[in-house]
Amino acid sequence: MKTLSIDIETYSATNLAKAGVYRYSEDSDFEILLFGYSADGGPVQVVDLAAGEQLPEDVLSALTDPAVLKTAFNAQFERVCLSRYLGYPTGTYLDPSSWHCTMVWAATLGLPLSLEGVGAVLGLEKQKLKEGKDLIRYFCTPAKTRDGDTFRHFPTDAPEKWALFKAYNLRDVETEMAIQDRLAKFPVTDSEWRNYVLDQQINDRGIRLDLALVQQAIACDEQFKKTHMEMAKAVTGLDNPNSPAQLKAWLAEQGVEVESLSKASVLDLLESASGEVELALSLRQELAKSSVKKYTAMQTVVGADDRARGLIQFYGANRTGRYAGRLIQVQNLPQNHLPDLDAARSLVRDGQFSALEMLYDSVPLVLSELIRTAFVPKPGCRFFVADFAAIEARVIAWIAGEQWRQEVFANGGDIYCASASAMFHVPVEKHGQNAHLRQRGKIAELALGYGGAVGALKAMGALNYGVAEQELQPLVDAWRQANPMIVRLWWDVDTAAKTCVAEKTVTSCHGITFEYRSGMMFVKLPSGRKLAYVKPKLGENRFGGEAVTYEGVGTQKKWLRLETYGPKLVENIVQATARDILAEAMLRLDAKGYRIVMHVHDEAVIEAPAETDLTDICVTMGQQPRWADGLLLRADGYVCDFYKKD
Repeated sequence: MKTLSIDIETYSATNLAKAGVYRYSEDSDFEILLFGYSADGGPVQVVDLAAGEQLPEDVLSALTDPAVLKTAFNAQFERVCLSRYLGYPTGTYLDPSSWHCTMVWAATLGLPLSLEGVGAVLGLEKQKLKEGKDLIRYFCTPAKTRDGDTFRHFPTDAPEKWALFKAYNLRDVETEMAIQDRLAKFPVTDSEWRNYVLDQQINDRGIRLDLALVQQAIACDEQFKKTHMEMAKAVTGLDNPNSPAQLKAWLAEQGVEVESLSKASVLDLLESASGEVELALSLRQELAKSSVKKYTAMQTVVGADDRARGLIQFYGANRTGRYAGRLIQVQNLPQNHLPDLDAARSLVRDGQFSALEMLYDSVPLVLSELIRTAFVPKPGCRFFVADFAAIEARVIAWIAGEQWRQEVFANGGDIYCASASAMFHVPVEKHGQNAHLRQRGKIAELALGYGGAVGALKAMGALNYGVAEQELQPLVDAWRQANPMIVRLWWDVDTAAKTCVAEKTVTSCHGITFEYRSGMMFVKLPSGRKLAYVKPKLGENRFGGEAVTYEGVGTQKKWLRLETYGPKLVENIVQATARDILAEAMLRLDAKGYRIVMHVHDEAVIEAPAETDLTDICVTMGQQPRWADGLLLRADGYVCDFYKKD
């Protein structure tokens, strides 16, 4: 046997969507019900494990044979569940090196991340059976009585449904194999499969959680909500002062008419409020800040060994292939700004909630800033955090050939100061001359690099940082005048993409190649990886101009026709290139034996003994890839006993 295509159906009382497959498979009542497979592309077989059937010996041995390639749609699920089936303890899993994921394969071509979605887009003859959702709900999840008690449906409870479920399992394998056949002319590169294997190893390794802190943070939030709700009731006399309708009516009685109680509206109202109205609005503001969703997610996800696994989604960003967060969503953790983070953390962890309220203006904000610190290294180790400095700014300057920016990076300068200096034609120093202009340089850098204009500046909060409305357009103009090569890059890419699609040919600019092939536009990055745009054509954008449109997953996770243009394509190219730089850096770190337990954006978190050399980690991470001649990279780092932003 050389290949084994697999699809399994399972039961567990744990909610898969909330807990993830690692915790799901740890549940004491976890069970694999059906095992559908095809060996070497042969007819699909279904083994009814729930009925006592056994896996054939050759199939069983193939699961642990590194020479047999195992494939599945979302292979992580099958691999982790089968590890449990084979008796592997928590923290030990089947080696991902001999597994390929068809979902990842589909993602590299801009296709949906569901078996049903891919089958529909490809128009497969054998698609996923629509009855599947109901059958999974019936056989794979606990049911509830009218009294709220849970119970389980067994195959013998509904033999006809069970027969259909077996057909469903068989069809899933057939569909997955059909997808492989359709995608065969667009194989995933060996280098990308190496990145996938490392991703799976990082997810398998997981990261330790400080459960004492997590539990106390939730308890602190509960106490805060209770006391502040009682205070709000006392002030307003309302049964539920958290109800917008009730609070609006009460405010009207106080002579304050409001249409909205959004965060922004409450903030505006507080500027002129006084007395009981001010107090009521302040209490509402504090209660609105109160959220422990990430702490509760930690409790749900954590395994028996206090580690959270499966937090990173490989190829999670459909267009660029960037990594995405899952479950706890580590890609959008609140930042740390507290100067005495350690002290605040100790107060919460020790349950000293009264002292916390006395010492800090806002308990919810403290709890929010402490979320990062719930991630801790195992005993005897520390976290070594290495982060690329201004990676996107460096990549776009390199691709565009914006020489003055390259010189800033070569000399170790601050890009925000340098940008402000180039825009306003005066020296700008972070803590010296014209320091007040640095913030404008930073806002401009973050908002305008990918074609943004006045609207982008507003979205970035420019008006909240002392920039007047009438200054916004001059700021846009100044940035573009200071960065002519980046502006040129936008429109060179726009022209190259349009020509590629219109003439169904190969075009290139700035080291980026655009190729039309088999109803796809491929954008070849400097790394050699290709971004895919499905069924591209020239159409009309929302402003009435000509633009490249393509089919893809939109913001509502629906498959539809999307539009793009030069600056947006440049954003995809730059972010995808930054992703490839991080992926290669992590492979180098792993090859040196550094245990990566998490990575967030352009930052790698390593769990290692205290005597580990941070400098070597940063040097290893900051090495220039062989394909990036002239790209100036730098990685900075710090050491900590709990995860935080340095």
